[in-house]
Amino acid sequence: MATTPISAVGVNGRLSSTFHGSWTPKFSGDCRPFAVRVPAVAKPVRSSPKMGNVNEGKGLFAPVVVLVRNVVGRKRCNQLRGKAIALHSQVITEFCKSIGADGKQRQGLIRLAKKNGERLGFLA
Repeated sequence: MATTPISAVGVNGRLSSTFHGSWTPKFSGDCRPFAVRVPAVAKPVRSSPKMGNVNEGKGLFAPVVVLVRNVVGRKRCNQLRGKAIALHSQVITEFCKSIGADGKQRQGLIRLAKKNGERLGFLA
């Protein structure tokens, strides 16, 4: 392989550079002769999303709910909680009908009731 010398002369002949190389890659099959391998960095492990109430065990009524759950069992407690939520949603719906509120306002009231239940500890 022959090298081709190239000269560059700058202004007033002060800058001069000579290239004694080849325009072809030195490694066959790789056109990046100075490729540097960077070690893979491990990604941080994300914790899986936790379902449930962020106020677990907090709130005014949380101790009562935990006591009832321990006495009647988790399955029966969830059934009772579901019935109570359904009854409360019906009461909110009837209230909205009586005052003439639309479905969007009713939905907002039901969401507000859920937030308040979480804060008070009913969903502990």
